[in-house]
Amino acid sequence: MPTDPFETDKPLIAPSILAADFARLGDEIDDVLAGGADLLHLDVMDGLFVRDISFGTPVVKSVRKYTDAYLDVHVMIDRPEDYAPKLVEAGADGISFHVELADNVRRTLAGLTDAVAETGTNVGVVLNPLTPAEVAFPALDDERVKLVLVMSVVPGKGGQSFMPEVLPKCEQLAKRLRSDQRLEIDGGIDAGTIASARNAGVQWFVAGSSVFGAEDRATAIAELKAQL
Repeated sequence: MPTDPFETDKPLIAPSILAADFARLGDEIDDVLAGGADLLHLDVMDGLFVRDISFGTPVVKSVRKYTDAYLDVHVMIDRPEDYAPKLVEAGADGISFHVELADNVRRTLAGLTDAVAETGTNVGVVLNPLTPAEVAFPALDDERVKLVLVMSVVPGKGGQSFMPEVLPKCEQLAKRLRSDQRLEIDGGIDAGTIASARNAGVQWFVAGSSVFGAEDRATAIAELKAQL
């Protein structure tokens, strides 16, 4: 498992701890990392941008203390630039915000990157299923943006079905990426959908229920990687 996932251009699996058993989160993390996961995906939701509330900085901080795995933090919160310093302090390695949150993507991006300046934290942008790829283009031109996350379900709740209509958008974005940028997808990723996402240019794959819902997590991750 690479310390910095940007050091490789190989496809990577990022289990989402939102689908884990929080009563035994440490064991759950150990299980997926031992089973071949490449990084961990953490969904921070405030109940405003999306209906559900997940967790905040205390959980990020606890996970950081428990593991040195790369923590890929997806924020579904209002004014992410205000919370970025706390998430960085808690241990986030990367923070991705929704372009739909911002009246002005460049302004929000500037606020977020200023908040994490000199910390080494990677910044990413996220697009909902119905958001056109072009909305992210201004952010992609910023050298500080390292990740683009395409939602293949409506954000805010796990266990939804994959939306194949986002694949053309993935193809558009993949053609625009620099060599130091990565394309990620989140939502309904399993052994039956991951290959189509890979063929559309996706490099990182967030998998929640298909990994944490499996009795044997190592087998589940191996099945995902076999499709790649």
